[in-house]
Amino acid sequence: MAGMPTNPTDQKLEIVTEVPDKAMVIFAHPDDAEISSGGVVARWIAAGCEVTYVLCTNGSAGTADRSLTPAQLVARRADEQRAAADFMGVKHVVMLGYPDGGLEDTREVLGDVVRALRQYRPHTVFVHDPYRINGFQHRDHRKAGLVTTDAVYPYARDHLHFPEHVAEGLEPHRVRELWYWGMDQPNVIVDVTDGIDRQIAALVRHESQMPGFNVPRGQTIGDRVKKNAAEHATGYGFEYGAVFRRLIARR
Repeated sequence: MAGMPTNPTDQKLEIVTEVPDKAMVIFAHPDDAEISSGGVVARWIAAGCEVTYVLCTNGSAGTADRSLTPAQLVARRADEQRAAADFMGVKHVVMLGYPDGGLEDTREVLGDVVRALRQYRPHTVFVHDPYRINGFQHRDHRKAGLVTTDAVYPYARDHLHFPEHVAEGLEPHRVRELWYWGMDQPNVIVDVTDGIDRQIAALVRHESQMPGFNVPRGQTIGDRVKKNAAEHATGYGFEYGAVFRRLIARR
C-alpha cells in the first residue's frame, strides 16, 4: 500500500503484548535458546512468567578446538548453559543428553519431551521451525522441531499416549500456543527492547561458542544481535523486535 513503510516483515505482523503464566523453550544445542528467544524470555520472566528450558543434546560436537575431548566439551557446555539460564532467571532446566548430531525422531525422544510438557505444563512453547526451506538448517534443529510439534499435538494432550506418565501422576497437558523461530514467514513480533541487553549478557556466557558465531570484524555478538532485532522492529514503534511463527491450539 502506498505510503506504508517497509521492513523484512512487510509490516503485517501481529504485535504480541500478552505474557503467559508459563512458557517452555525446547532447543537442540546449548546457546540455541538465548540466540533464538532470549529477548522474549528475558522480558517475560521480568513480567512474572515461569520459564522452563529443555535442552535436547549435550553439545558434544560444537567446537573447532581439537584440544578438547568430547567429555570436556560436554561438561563445559552444560556449565555454560546453566550459567546462562540462571542469569536469565529460568526456573527449570531439563537436559535430555542426546549426542550432538545424533538427535532422532524416535519414541524415546518424543516421550522425554512429552514428559517435560506434562510435568511443567507451559502455556506457550518455543522451538526451532522444522519446516524452514530457505537456507541451511542443522539436522538436530529439524529433529527437535518435529518431535516438539508432535509432542505438543497430540501426544502430551491425549491420555492414551504414554499412559505410563499418567500412572506416575503426570496428567495430560494441552499447550495453548507453539512459537517457531528461524521460520521463513513470521506472523508475530514481540517488543524486546527491555530484554535484549539481558539476552546478550546470557548469550556471552556460552564462552566456548564465541569463536563460532562468525561475528563480522569490528563487531561484537551484541552488535550483531541488536542489528538484527532493530531490522525486525523497523516501523513498529519500538527499538528492538523478535519475530516468530505462532500456532494457536483450538480450545
